[in-house]
Amino acid sequence: MTRLRRAEAAEWLRDRLAALPGTRWVGIDGLGAAGKTSFAAELAALLPDAHVIHIDDFARPSVRGWERARFVGEVLEPLLGGRRACYSRWDYLTDEPRGAAEVPPGVPVIVEGVSATDDRVPVPWDITVWLDVPEAIRRQRIEERDDEGLLYRWRTDWWPNEQAYVREQRPKDRAGMIVVVDQ
Repeated sequence: MTRLRRAEAAEWLRDRLAALPGTRWVGIDGLGAAGKTSFAAELAALLPDAHVIHIDDFARPSVRGWERARFVGEVLEPLLGGRRACYSRWDYLTDEPRGAAEVPPGVPVIVEGVSATDDRVPVPWDITVWLDVPEAIRRQRIEERDDEGLLYRWRTDWWPNEQAYVREQRPKDRAGMIVVVDQ
């Protein structure tokens, strides 16, 4: 397992993926407010034709976690079959679809979000990344970012589910790379 600071991590990943042909799969996992979305954007900027898929596009208020089966059917199976993936993006706050996204085969595919590397979803990862951020930093980010309704959801659903995921699947131990973020 490789451990790097965030400033070095995206370039290391770019260099590792450069020699791989076809669709390349990168899973960026971590707990809430670890910076997964911004790290995925940073990495995508270094990888020509990369597409970022946000697990949040598969989350709905009525679903605990995210829609894994829909991800498999709309993203994973088409790409593994050499076909273009087309998936519905979901707006969690309005609980309505917010358009579709397409991903062609043969490009870097970066999947980011809490439990993105869930071992129940059979993605053939080329590399998985765990963003390791202290809890105090994550909680401060959440409190600054989210309104009271979302903070309630954090307390009653998301934090307990994150902890269960970490306890049951140990994603940090399975990661091929740990990105250390301490500020």
